Amino acid sequence: MIGYFQINSIFNLTIFVKLAIKLQQLLLDYKIKMVKALIIDDEIDICYLLSSILRTKNLQVSYVNSISEATISLEKQQPEIIFLDNHLPDGLGIDFIKQLKLSYPSTKVVMITAFDNYSDRTKAFNNGVDTFISKPFTKNLIYQTVDNLTKA
Repeated sequence: MIGYFQINSIFNLTIFVKLAIKLQQLLLDYKIKMVKALIIDDEIDICYLLSSILRTKNLQVSYVNSISEATISLEKQQPEIIFLDNHLPDGLGIDFIKQLKLSYPSTKVVMITAFDNYSDRTKAFNNGVDTFISKPFTKNLIYQTVDNLTKA
């Protein structure tokens, strides 16, 4: 004969298992829906700083330090947002924008550069950049940029 406490324990265990399975599915769905960002910058400190800022906004972040590394990274995974420095060891980010927009038209591109001038801004926007940010930048400016770019 099964006692009351045994039946109650089995019932509670069943509920616990169902809740654990549901929680696991919700976590999986959350990971799948996370916005992916790629940082292309040759300054490691900027990559670390920007990565930590973006992670506080729950973005899945990776970074590379050159255009050639970016090309390889993009073949593996397409991010929703790319933060692109202009002066990179193997070329100008401003010239890479057209290629990015042709290959990944739905990806948002944010130009981040310490060399901010009218000519570069104009060229960047003509090449298809979505946003242009000068270094140094603030955490709030990055938050605002991400919010603006991820609104549907």
